[in-house]
Amino acid sequence: MGKITGFLEIDRRERGYEPASDRVRHYREFVLPLSDDGTREQAARCMDCGIPYCHTGCPVNNQIPDWNDLVYNDDWERACQNLHSTNNFPEFTGRICPAPCEAACTLNIIDQPVTIKTIECAIVDRGWSEGWVVPQPAQRLTGKRVAVVGSGPAGLACAQQLARAGYDVHVYEKHATAGGLLRYGIPDFKMEKHHIDRRVAQMEAEGVVFHYNVHVGIEMDVDDLVRGYDAVALAGGAEHPRDLPIPGRDLDGIHFAMDFLPQQNRRNSDEPLGNVQPLLASGKHVVVIGGGDTGSDCIGTSHRQGALSVTQLEIMPKPPVHEDKGLTWPDWPLILRTSTSQEEGAERDFSVMTKKFTGRDGAVEELHCIRVDDKLKPIEGTDFVIKTDLVLLAMGFLGPVGDGMIENLGVDLDPRSNVLANTDDYRSSRDGVFACGDMRRGQSLVVWAIREGRQCARAVDDFLMGATTLPR
Repeated sequence: MGKITGFLEIDRRERGYEPASDRVRHYREFVLPLSDDGTREQAARCMDCGIPYCHTGCPVNNQIPDWNDLVYNDDWERACQNLHSTNNFPEFTGRICPAPCEAACTLNIIDQPVTIKTIECAIVDRGWSEGWVVPQPAQRLTGKRVAVVGSGPAGLACAQQLARAGYDVHVYEKHATAGGLLRYGIPDFKMEKHHIDRRVAQMEAEGVVFHYNVHVGIEMDVDDLVRGYDAVALAGGAEHPRDLPIPGRDLDGIHFAMDFLPQQNRRNSDEPLGNVQPLLASGKHVVVIGGGDTGSDCIGTSHRQGALSVTQLEIMPKPPVHEDKGLTWPDWPLILRTSTSQEEGAERDFSVMTKKFTGRDGAVEELHCIRVDDKLKPIEGTDFVIKTDLVLLAMGFLGPVGDGMIENLGVDLDPRSNVLANTDDYRSSRDGVFACGDMRRGQSLVVWAIREGRQCARAVDDFLMGATTLPR
């Protein structure tokens, strides 16, 4: 442990942000990192607990006290090595993970957790700038081929682990480039896409082959895929959006969030939109239905496109500002969280149910809403109307899309329509076919996707070789 009394002497200090009035004018990342000395000082706050509860909050099993100590002692290169030993892509999690590790930190008992996410991001960013993050091609090849379907964080983690173990790995992606929701769902102002590009370049140098614009199950026969490889890992996303089937849903101007967000990301990267209706919030009164991260991303994107107003509706009650630590810690608490996008000017309303949409000339103009109680039952006499030109549905996802690949493979599904597989061997009901990430567990966090991709790679290695040294 570097500084025994650090947590007593040093106050928590987070990364800063560009002012909202400046950052809404562009799509670049707007986080202002701490200096190296500032990061070292924050790492000194780690208590090196006898039981590091931060580990219980981190799905990828990051050795957080270890790399905090290394950063404090100015051994950044070893900290970078340690960080990568459990997490293939810490620059992703250091930007977009909600940091359940910080919620579990012992210092969070007094609302002053170690800035774990900030330190993680600083380590890997320095690793890239110093040239410490390099390809790690396998020293010995297995002679076996594995296909990974989907190039989101689960698929990328699975592919990289298998390539480093000596497999001939081929990744199939239905879009024009790799990244999945990291590429097409997460706005650039939260994570710029060059972070994905350099990881893809690293993986290609390690022997991974990427096949783009190949929609397995639609443009490629699944039986041909299974026959062509010794194993197949399904790592696609949970892309089936939850709809709102109420009167007026067919009016123009009502769209799923994932029809809206990818368009702006494609504009930013000069990727053609294709044959789709352009969706822009410019000059419109936008209503976002859904209070999660996807809804927040819609808010930030709408602000940058020049929306006249942005309102976010959530059917659930407004969470408490503070949790009861005695009941929740070290688990992830249900509290009111305000994202940077929401801070940019969105009006938020809770306990609101949308009853119907109305409009004129086929276009939406109003939402007719009513307030609900804690049991989500409508409260008589609380009806109200919201003016709108654009409604974005961001109410979560129901699982992977069943048509095409999953249906043709004939694999068993769980009660939530995900591919049925456990976390011991990640095997589906079809021999040689594995499943991980959102396709197996449903909509979840990037950090869970990375964990499952790594563990699935271990399961594939054990299945094909009879033993494995890959970490879980």
